[in-house]
Amino acid sequence: MTQDLRTNFHEQLGNIRTGIARLSAGVTELVPRATEILLDGDLEGAEYVILGDDAYDRDSLELEERCFSLIALQAPVAADLRELVSAIKILADVERSADLCVNICKAARRIYSHELDAPLRGMIHKCGQQATVLFKEATESYLNRDGARAAALHDMDTYLDDLQRQFIQVIFESHAAGRIDLQVAVQLAVVARFYERIGDHAVNVSDRTRYIVDGWLPDHPYPESGNDVPAVADITPREPDAS
Repeated sequence: MTQDLRTNFHEQLGNIRTGIARLSAGVTELVPRATEILLDGDLEGAEYVILGDDAYDRDSLELEERCFSLIALQAPVAADLRELVSAIKILADVERSADLCVNICKAARRIYSHELDAPLRGMIHKCGQQATVLFKEATESYLNRDGARAAALHDMDTYLDDLQRQFIQVIFESHAAGRIDLQVAVQLAVVARFYERIGDHAVNVSDRTRYIVDGWLPDHPYPESGNDVPAVADITPREPDAS
C-alpha cells in the first residue's frame, strides 16, 4: 500500500514537471512570435497573443494548485519537497514571462504605423533571439535536471543585458536623428526592459533547477516580482497642462 502511494506521488510529480516544461516551451515559442509581431506591426497577431494569455494564467494556476495539494497531502521531504517548492516558483517565472510577451504585443499596437529604422529593427531581433535562447536552455535544463547547463545561463544573460544597453543607445541615436518621436522611443525603451526581464526569469528557472538537483542556492535574493511587468501606458510622458 505504501509503495503504491509513493508510486502515485512520483507519477503526479512527473506530470507536474512535464506540465511546467510544456508551459515554459510555450514561452520559448511566444518570445519570437511577439518579436515578429512587433517588427511587422501585426495587429491581428498581437490580439491573438493578448487573448491567449488567459490560457497561460489558467494552466499555471492549475499546476500550482496541484503542487500545494501534493505538499499538503503527501508531506514530502528532502529532494521531493525541494522540487515542489521550486515548481511553484518556476511557474511564477514562466507565467510572468508570458505576460512580458503580451506587453511586447501591446507595445506593438501602440507604435503601429511608425516606421522603425534598420538599427532599431536589428536590435529588436537580437534581443528577441537571445531571450528565446535563454528560455529554451532554461526549459531544457529543468526538464532534464541538468545542473551544469542551468549554471551557464548566468553568462548567457550577461549578453542579453549588454544587448539591452546597446538597444537603449540605438533608441537615443534614432530619436536624436529625428527618425522616431519621443513616444515611440519610450515604448521601445520599455520593450528593451521586457526582453531583459524575460532573461532574468529564465535565469531564475535555471537557479531553481540547480536547487532541485543539488540544493544550490544563489548568494543574492531574487528581484522583487512587483516590478516585472510595468504598464507601458503608465510610463509614457504626458503633455504638460496648458496652464
